[in-house]
Amino acid sequence: MAIDSDGGRCVSADIAAGISPAAALFHSLADETRLRIVQRLARGEARVVDLTAELGLAQSTVSKHLACLRDCHLVDYRAQGRQSFYSLTRPELMDLLASAEQLLAATGHAVALCPGSGRTGLVGEAAS
Repeated sequence: MAIDSDGGRCVSADIAAGISPAAALFHSLADETRLRIVQRLARGEARVVDLTAELGLAQSTVSKHLACLRDCHLVDYRAQGRQSFYSLTRPELMDLLASAEQLLAATGHAVALCPGSGRTGLVGEAAS
């Protein structure tokens, strides 16, 4: 999944193209900003203004990623007055991320992107 630059929504073309839901889930979490938002929300609900201040991101960036996470049903919000408080919908997501951290530790953080991923310069950054 990717963020549609026009609407800020997840593009589900991956799933439409036949990628398994599990691959789509991991792909949605592969974005560092979304991962940081999820990790922050694991500590409790937050408003967009809280996330922008804590993560040092623009409001539009946070909103687009929250929309993506909402489309994936990983995050939802509750309205209180004129404010929206975002929270994780699936607490087992944190178990998944904890398992990923254990896997990274077990492999010595020796995760490298495959050459066909389209991203370069990240090999070895996971260890820092």
